[in-house]
Amino acid sequence: MIPYLFLFAYFAVVMASLWKLFQKAGKPAWAGFVPGYNILVWLQITGKPWWWIFLFIVPGVNLLMFIIMNVNISIVLGEREFKDHVLMTFLPWWKVPQLCYSDKAYVGPIPVAQRKRGTLGQWGDAVLFAVIVATVFRTYTFEAFTIPTPSMEKSLLVGDYLFVSKLSYGPRLPMTPITFPFTHHTLPLSSSTPSFVNWFSQPYRRLPGFGTPQRGDAVVFNFPEGDTVVANLQNQSYYQLARQYPRTKLANPEFRVRSYNETGRPVLIPTGGLLVRPVDKRENYIKRCVAVAGDSLRIVSGKVFVNGEESPLSNTGQYSYEFVLRSSFRKDNLKKRFDISESDVQDDGQMAIIPTSTAIAEQLGKFDNVVSMTRQDHPEGYYDSYGVWPIFPNHPDFHWTEDNFGPIWVPKAGAQITLTLQNLPLYARAIRVYEGNTLEVKDGTILINGEATNTYTFKQDYYWMMGDNRHRSQDSRFWGFVPQDHIVGKAVLVWFSKDPYTGIRWKRLFSGVK
Repeated sequence: MIPYLFLFAYFAVVMASLWKLFQKAGKPAWAGFVPGYNILVWLQITGKPWWWIFLFIVPGVNLLMFIIMNVNISIVLGEREFKDHVLMTFLPWWKVPQLCYSDKAYVGPIPVAQRKRGTLGQWGDAVLFAVIVATVFRTYTFEAFTIPTPSMEKSLLVGDYLFVSKLSYGPRLPMTPITFPFTHHTLPLSSSTPSFVNWFSQPYRRLPGFGTPQRGDAVVFNFPEGDTVVANLQNQSYYQLARQYPRTKLANPEFRVRSYNETGRPVLIPTGGLLVRPVDKRENYIKRCVAVAGDSLRIVSGKVFVNGEESPLSNTGQYSYEFVLRSSFRKDNLKKRFDISESDVQDDGQMAIIPTSTAIAEQLGKFDNVVSMTRQDHPEGYYDSYGVWPIFPNHPDFHWTEDNFGPIWVPKAGAQITLTLQNLPLYARAIRVYEGNTLEVKDGTILINGEATNTYTFKQDYYWMMGDNRHRSQDSRFWGFVPQDHIVGKAVLVWFSKDPYTGIRWKRLFSGVK
């Protein structure tokens, strides 16, 4: 609330001061009170191009533009020292009216012929303009992303560089607009220092787009469980860790949790404390949209059924296959013949687990060193004996696995559902976290916002996302629905691709995403 008070106070100060500035510049005083037109006049008397007015309607960028225009007030009124610009930048509530109502005369912008700026100043102008243009472009049109994990192989590969279209589903307006340029959630040269400030935020809004996520789209979204992150284990879900360790211990930077190093050996790692991130600063994930709002989904022996009809895995998708062996596979041969990376193969000489397509698995099954081959298929109840429920909704009453899951209904905006104690675990996080309600159960009665109820009407659409590499993907089967306000855009183009082992994949350059 306090940041908004400062912002409203600034706008009140500007509105109360511009008319005086306009008088000094020979413009009508009334122009200072006409929204929109006062910006055009302001640009004119400070010597800036008229089309800059469009930058004032871009969230995030407009804050920077007002700072720039504040500095230009001091320039056109003759205060051109560095300290004057600093004061105008950080104390506009005092400096703008003080200068506009002073006896300072309007001297106009610095004529081009007299602008003897050093190299640093010239580069500063160029960099500032480039930052503004690039920020507008990546926020509202296309943004570059990298594929860091094999969860979408072989549709999208580790080392693929993508362009993601914000226009496909409508650009989402910045929810955390004050951030360090060209960063997502962490400052450069840091592993945990936030690159944004969370004391000033905006509610979720989205501009019109060409459509909404459809079944089969490769969608980029903010990780729904990424609201809380363990600083030194950012590639793991905090909520999965919280089911093993108390939150108070995870919040202790010195508390050590069990993890694994690059060789697969168990190690104890200090948590480094917890990080909290707003929606638009959560980790970016890319998965295949399997079901949209209003769909019913079920998975039987790895096969996905949406509204009762089978949704086949893409021909570039993969399952994990288990091979009983006489001797180990030659990993260099697997890479050369089948493009199976060494890091994908778990092989102890007696058993190998390899993610690959059905066609390639059948070829491998004919190798002389293979005794038998089966596709992974964990039956319901597989995880019960472990006492940990990694599969959504992560509740002991649900015995689902990644291969046998559901049925489950995907919430739709405006749709009402009957709530029971049995199905509440499926929708509790959506009701409480994604839609901002209080939710509790007392004496067998469901209370939402303190009122007893057995129904709930959803406020936004949700989606079910899964990786094409079905047994090497952390997706909706593990953490549930993806809310509409978490959707970033649609992957449309691979503009560059580099295999971590063999170098540039020339055939994938500038190829469309399927």
